[in-house]
Amino acid sequence: MTRIPFPDLDKASPEVREMLARLPAPVGIFNMLAHAETALKPVMKLGGTFLGKLKLDPLLRELVILHAVNLEGGEYEWVQHVPVVLALGGTQAQVDALKAGDDQAACFSAAEKAALRLTREVVVDVGASEASLASAYEYLSEREIVELILVAGFYIMLARLTETLGIPNDPPIGDKLVSQIEARVANKKK
Repeated sequence: MTRIPFPDLDKASPEVREMLARLPAPVGIFNMLAHAETALKPVMKLGGTFLGKLKLDPLLRELVILHAVNLEGGEYEWVQHVPVVLALGGTQAQVDALKAGDDQAACFSAAEKAALRLTREVVVDVGASEASLASAYEYLSEREIVELILVAGFYIMLARLTETLGIPNDPPIGDKLVSQIEARVANKKK
């Protein structure tokens, strides 16, 4: 049971209905976001950018998302993004390690460990240490580091929305959504 009711989508603006219709299935988080009508489209576009237009490696992006939302306590986004990690070639051992909070487990490469350490410090401490940033910089470009920080922050925001408002978990559509976004981006490049 949500802590505030979902908006009446039949009364939503055409723009809101059009944005929600782009999704592969109805999703509680975006339906709830429709309360903030003028924010829905920009949030969805930013999310689409993060899922389809970054230089940051897609699997690394998804590991960062899982780590950030697990640290933040965001079950909703965890449920959505575990299938994406696995579809991108991540392992169940990596998922399990992140669930346990072990971002330095042997199942992660050195680059992944550096990125996940940076993620942990950004989420938990707000700012990463010089050592963590230097370690990530060994593997990631300046652009990728900024993208990593933005992705972690975006999914923390979503976790705070879902957890505060008690949005129930939906069946995972994250892998379908990522594929849909990637196809749309590829079509625009043609």
